[in-house]
Amino acid sequence: MTFKDLSLIEPILKAVSDQNYSQPTPIQEKAIPLVLAEKDVLACAQTGTGKTAAFAIPIIQNTQARVLPNAKPRVTSLILTPTRELAIQIGENITAYSKYTQVRHTVIFGGVKQQKQVEKLRRGVDILVATPGRLLDLIDQGFIKLGGIQSFVLDEADRMLDMGFINDIKRVIRLLPTKRQSLFFSATLPPNIVELSKQISSE
Repeated sequence: MTFKDLSLIEPILKAVSDQNYSQPTPIQEKAIPLVLAEKDVLACAQTGTGKTAAFAIPIIQNTQARVLPNAKPRVTSLILTPTRELAIQIGENITAYSKYTQVRHTVIFGGVKQQKQVEKLRRGVDILVATPGRLLDLIDQGFIKLGGIQSFVLDEADRMLDMGFINDIKRVIRLLPTKRQSLFFSATLPPNIVELSKQISSE
């Protein structure tokens, strides 16, 4: 199987080729068609298996289909991840995969001044990559609204719970539309992760 077999649009195939990706990894092969079809996904995938591409590539494609000419972008996809380093890494991947599309994204995380992040949000973005603390902080300040979210990704879900983010996650979930796509990526699937995924998917 090649990426061409996954019903990806030409701009994304070109970007994938630029990355010297030839064949999708098993997680990409399974997840990309489901995400493109806007299904909910609970996936177990270790770091290094290409899981970021498994959700980022189809989200970019679905977002590109929603882009309106001359309209200011608004956040329709939220990717929540536990650490600044992961957020930056996901943002770099999205930059690579979306470079031939009109999709705009930004990354927000704590530990730095918020001004530059707020400026990017004000200009408008389609995909937002965030750590929980900074996301909730900017929501409280009125800079981010989650009412337009169509796809929600919880990345590194097991690490999220290990780091004590469960209450933050539940607060974010309550701010999302009930009708949305929920994608759950975790290196392990202990019972608490499975239970949380059921809660999130049924919200």
